[in-house]
Amino acid sequence: MEGTFYPQLQHSKKKKEQLELDTIVNRAILTNPIHSMPYKHFTLEQRNELAVLLRAKVKKKEIAVLLDKHRTTIWRERKRGNTNGRYYLKKAKRSAKEKRINANARFKKIKRDGVLRKYVVRRTKEYWSPEQIAGRWNREHKRKHIGKDTIYRYIYSKRKDLVKYLRCQKGKYRRRYGTRIREKHREELKKRRIDQRPEIVNVKARIGDWEGDTMYGKDRKPAILTHLERRSGLVLADKLERATAKLTKERTVNRFREVARDKKQTVTYDNGSEFWEYELVEMKTGMTIYFANPYSSWQRGANENANGLMRQFFPKKMDFAPITQPEIQKAVRLLNSRPRKRFNYLTPHEVFNGKQECCTLE
Repeated sequence: MEGTFYPQLQHSKKKKEQLELDTIVNRAILTNPIHSMPYKHFTLEQRNELAVLLRAKVKKKEIAVLLDKHRTTIWRERKRGNTNGRYYLKKAKRSAKEKRINANARFKKIKRDGVLRKYVVRRTKEYWSPEQIAGRWNREHKRKHIGKDTIYRYIYSKRKDLVKYLRCQKGKYRRRYGTRIREKHREELKKRRIDQRPEIVNVKARIGDWEGDTMYGKDRKPAILTHLERRSGLVLADKLERATAKLTKERTVNRFREVARDKKQTVTYDNGSEFWEYELVEMKTGMTIYFANPYSSWQRGANENANGLMRQFFPKKMDFAPITQPEIQKAVRLLNSRPRKRFNYLTPHEVFNGKQECCTLE
């Protein structure tokens, strides 16, 4: 058998590399891909192809087209397997595996940390929610952060015996997208509507049935909270620095502390977000709260009329920020001491306090 000379070996090696290169190029042409180049991880086959193309000194731009990858993806992969300026397939593969393991390590935090694991189990058995567990743990362990989703995954995948301690046991935990919408819908269904009010409220047969609303100025930040007693026409008003549910609840509760118990029966509001804490108002004042139907301000016509009277002192284009509570009280006193034709020229204050019998002209 004749010996094989070194030049022949070199020629054979180059021929093999050229064959591999032609195969890669032909495959790219035949498949005719649409180069949207979405980011995807390199496969083992693609790493082999990249190694061949780099040895053949094909430009990175051309490699990107052939492998249907972005140039930066090619650069990252080349850097991952680089040693002394050469790309080594095994090193790139090992580096990618280590990166994947490190990326998944966050999902094994509880499994690896005995203290955290015992904490999660103990608190879950005390009926703490994963969110409460994570929040408290993070507060006490600044450098060992844990998320509620990780705790949910741990319970459902590793400790299914703990699922019975969760409030929601209807299946695997999922992010509750749209929860705010559903909660708002549930809150709307809980509200008592105006058509549920007793007839005595509708006919204005007693003192103690109120309507409430908010008035805004030109910047719609500060507001004036108004309450009108339906039979007497008496107005109460308070400044709101911001028309939040919390502040509205506080002002309402404080204001009605000054009103006699027998003159606090019901309140009817519109559907503004400032009245979302109505259940707490009911609890603190003892009044029953009703809501008008959406987009039906005419159902609270008495209150709308009172707001119109208040606009004489606080027009829509006025900035409400500088207004003080004493200024509001002055306007309220003027309205409540103004005689009304429908009460045979008695004032709302007189009708409300029953100082004289009134005969309405309605």
